Amino acid sequence: MSDYDIVLGARSERRLTAKDYMAKLVPDFMELHGDRLYGDDPAVIGGIGTIGRFPVTVIALEKGSTTEERIRHNFGSAHPEGYRKALRLMRQAEKFHRPVVCLVDTAGAFCGVDAEEHGQGRAIADNLAQMSELRTPIFSVILGEGGSGGALALCHSDRIWMLEDAYFSVVSPESCANILWKDTSRANEAAEALSLTAQKLRRMGLIDRICAAGDPKKLAADIETELSTLMSVSTSDLLEARYRRFRSAGY
Repeated sequence: MSDYDIVLGARSERRLTAKDYMAKLVPDFMELHGDRLYGDDPAVIGGIGTIGRFPVTVIALEKGSTTEERIRHNFGSAHPEGYRKALRLMRQAEKFHRPVVCLVDTAGAFCGVDAEEHGQGRAIADNLAQMSELRTPIFSVILGEGGSGGALALCHSDRIWMLEDAYFSVVSPESCANILWKDTSRANEAAEALSLTAQKLRRMGLIDRICAAGDPKKLAADIETELSTLMSVSTSDLLEARYRRFRSAGY
């Protein structure tokens, strides 16, 4: 299977979505809405619940399973209010010292004119800046697509895990091929060059673990174990390790 085949598989409509995983990870999930500035964004689902013995804040980029759901969730592409909602819930988690668990599956942030007019770039940048200083553990899992800044806005984390058949990239292979060669038919070549698979990213030290796909119960147990480790670390050590993690990325 080529890297581009993995990208195409990550886009499959037959994949489990974030809500499917949340049903097993956080069975007592209670959704919270709104960014308290503009509105609510159905592409971002956020709220509170428990994973094992840990109260957590969960934030997920949801694509939807049916045509109607995909339209309602904007195919998992968030508007600025979605990222602002996510940050509001992260700040709430910090207040109560709940770990934050982010489930990522998006081709990227919504790139419409209205999103830009409402501050898309600033919303993503604010997430990155404030997550770097968030005084509670942050845990991210890439379930399918991890596209561009839309995914990165929920991945400035202490731990980043990926499903074995997911991808994580600064740009889609098609866009990369168009930028470099003005030829989207070379997307397969671009995918290889981008090193976007879980296996390649793990070898480079950019993610921490590769997880089996389609097994939410196993993922829940593994997350609970990892949260136990993160919650035992002092806040100062947690922030220092997070800083060092991203300063050394790619070296």
